[in-house]
Amino acid sequence: MISETEQARCLDTSNKNEEPRMLKQDKGVFSRPGRFRFWSVIFSIFMLLLVLAWFFSLLTASKPKSTSAAASALSTAFQSALDDFQKQYNFPGATAAFVLQDGTVGVAATGVSDIETGTLMNTQSRMLSASIGKTFVGATTIALAHEGLLDLDTPVSQWLGDRQWFNRLPNHNAITLRQLLNHTSGLPDHVHLQSFATAVSHKWRDKDNPFPPEALIQFVLDLPPLFKAGKGWAYTDTGYILIGLVIEKVTARSYYDEVKQRFLTPLGLKLTAPAERRNLPGLAAGYMAADNAFGFPRKTLTADGVMLWHPGFEWTGGGLVSNSRELALWGAALFRGNAMPHPYLDELLNSVPISPDTPDIQYAAGLGIYRTGPFGPAYGHGGWIPGYSSSLRYYPEHEITIAFQINTDIGIVDNTTNVVREMEAKLAEIVISKTSSNSYSNKR
Repeated sequence: MISETEQARCLDTSNKNEEPRMLKQDKGVFSRPGRFRFWSVIFSIFMLLLVLAWFFSLLTASKPKSTSAAASALSTAFQSALDDFQKQYNFPGATAAFVLQDGTVGVAATGVSDIETGTLMNTQSRMLSASIGKTFVGATTIALAHEGLLDLDTPVSQWLGDRQWFNRLPNHNAITLRQLLNHTSGLPDHVHLQSFATAVSHKWRDKDNPFPPEALIQFVLDLPPLFKAGKGWAYTDTGYILIGLVIEKVTARSYYDEVKQRFLTPLGLKLTAPAERRNLPGLAAGYMAADNAFGFPRKTLTADGVMLWHPGFEWTGGGLVSNSRELALWGAALFRGNAMPHPYLDELLNSVPISPDTPDIQYAAGLGIYRTGPFGPAYGHGGWIPGYSSSLRYYPEHEITIAFQINTDIGIVDNTTNVVREMEAKLAEIVISKTSSNSYSNKR
């Protein structure tokens, strides 16, 4: 309501060119027509947001989520199985991890990382991964072959023939790089020679690495070959030490620098590192039998967490410290073809049978292949070094990777228990069965 005086002022026509002021005010957004338009726009935006929210809820509802009840059930079953194995076999502790097809990662830990202190094992705990490191050696060699720096079917004499000891190497003129990779070189394995065990028992207290690479080669010099190169199969760490020497020859860099640059850094494997010193932060204590072949103490670590013996003498026979999560991530990347920018799986999986009696069990470039099994084919590698046992498996039909580590080798190195095989089978059964029956399988 306004007064008559105010109305007259507003409607004064003495200036014919001036619009009434009240009319000018009515043109604002908060006039009745303005308010109606404003709230109409707000209502339209609100309805549009509702429609978009409904649409995106339909999209996300159709996608499997790693945070679903199925994922929770899988993690619970995985942890429970690991706990059960620890109780059944009474090993100190273990970690385990899986990577699913959609990239979901699950981890578990059980037991203790140090019996004496009672420190609990956790999913970040690291252990020596032993021969699983051969998968990195194989991948590095294949990468260098792709780059033209070496040829897998060329005799290693091309790169190592000038070493003073080379002519004393069994099958020295015939061995190719590929034969070293797939263990068909005929070379003995220094690790299982009594001369090596005796030498280690005398020198493990040395502060520095008592057995650099070429010192390891010395243990097989002048020995007869196990068979003609390419005419048999026998596992040999010595062959992988030779591969390491070739890698360093053609790159003019250390093997560990190559692995870091090519794989560890690009894949974000921050807890995986060269085992080239005694002090390895986060390392769980490993335990072995008191009467072990190398005369090592029963426990691998001092009270300060430093290794009592130098792990560096494993080198390219393994040579890494890691944890189960990163081993599983590495396996998933490697076996799915995502570890290098170029195609490489055909070369990586080019394999030979390890025996005429077991043609479905084969070895390729740093990995074993089981062509048949309860869950289809499996690729991977096991790992043993005094005090630690590890396993890495990839199941290509399900695109699932599983890794675990145990901080003991008691009952494993001497094959008096089947704990590793049983854990491989049970953990695979749990992960595969619980993913194949729910929405994870829809990603395939």
